[in-house]
Amino acid sequence: MDNLLALAVDPSAWLALVALIAMEIVLGIDNLVFVAILSSTLPAAQAAKARRIGLGLSLIFRVLLVAGAAYVVHLTTPLFAVFGEEFSWRDLILIAGGLFLVFKATTEIHHNVEPDDNAHPAPPKARRFTATVGQIVLLDLVFSIDSIITAVGMTDHVAIMIIAVIAAVAAMLVAAGPLAKFIQRNPTIVMLALGFLLLIGTALIADGFGFHLPKGYIYTAMAFSGAVEGLNMLARKRRKRPPE
Repeated sequence: MDNLLALAVDPSAWLALVALIAMEIVLGIDNLVFVAILSSTLPAAQAAKARRIGLGLSLIFRVLLVAGAAYVVHLTTPLFAVFGEEFSWRDLILIAGGLFLVFKATTEIHHNVEPDDNAHPAPPKARRFTATVGQIVLLDLVFSIDSIITAVGMTDHVAIMIIAVIAAVAAMLVAAGPLAKFIQRNPTIVMLALGFLLLIGTALIADGFGFHLPKGYIYTAMAFSGAVEGLNMLARKRRKRPPE
């Protein structure tokens, strides 16, 4: 308790908290897109519930990772080397998560371009719901590995890291609903978002193999593509407007 009170009156602790919250939110943008796309495939009531349960479980696992921060840091310790390239648990997690994102985005793109409901009947709603929640939790853990490792390097105070994680997940929970509704109302956005997932998955795989792509480049490309699509939506809306 004394430590928490000391942190509450320490200006450097507040600065570290603000910086960590901002970092967690920015690094959670790609995860937010994935959560919105996954949940948008479920009925509205189930989608909101899946987001709450999935992100709630993700928050628990994130807090546990932060509490075991010393262990998380060791995830970057090399396990083996292939052709001179060293791989750690972090690298393997990023590669596996990236491959899953590429697979998921590719199958969703195929389904949107050539829907064939008769050949592949939809699974029961309960199974779809459980699978969606599980995918949200697993991919959130993949996306959070780097942010938690960075957070450990920014501050030694576990309480500050936990507060930042809670704030970031709360922001995701608030933003995921409107984003999912926006995607449902604008079908062309789905393909753009799936393209983002392909880009993010490829970046994760490249990062796992030691080729780091700066997040700023990825977010700039996403923002530019989103702005162009926004202009296309505005143009379509104006064309549909009846002449005066």
